[in-house]
Amino acid sequence: MNMSQVEVLVEKTMYRSRWLLAPIYLGLSVALLALGIKFFQECLHLMLHLLSMKEADMVLVVLSLIDMAMVGGLIVMVMMSGYENFVSQLDVGENEEKLGWLGTMDSASLKAKIAASIVAISSIHLLKVFMNTPNLTNDNLKWYVIIHLTFVLSAFAMGYLDVINKRLN
Repeated sequence: MNMSQVEVLVEKTMYRSRWLLAPIYLGLSVALLALGIKFFQECLHLMLHLLSMKEADMVLVVLSLIDMAMVGGLIVMVMMSGYENFVSQLDVGENEEKLGWLGTMDSASLKAKIAASIVAISSIHLLKVFMNTPNLTNDNLKWYVIIHLTFVLSAFAMGYLDVINKRLN
């Protein structure tokens, strides 16, 4: 076996190893199912205690539901776009419903959407923390805000770097 044959073998092996990601993306569907179960558990809890629940507690539960819905959307986005970008193009039949963004999101736009989603999820979590402040110290609140601002600044920096990169290309 000469060097060019070894090189071809290594390259084919590396290229085909992308399929090792497929079970990982499939595993995200299991996480989505678990999130859905938890979502409807919270909905049931809300309905069973709606009349005895304080308004602030109800708002906290609703914020948790919104948080879970956003995380679910993030899982779908990562699962579908990641599979399409790194494994194989999804073959959606002619008669099947196709997501509008499917096939149009490259890894840079996926990264930007993930960053924006993390900031939105962090914002909802921070709002829940602020609404539940009697249980937290000022030091804990400070760290929540610092972590949230870190997410915001990171998302802004990634977006800014993408703009600069597009201008250079």
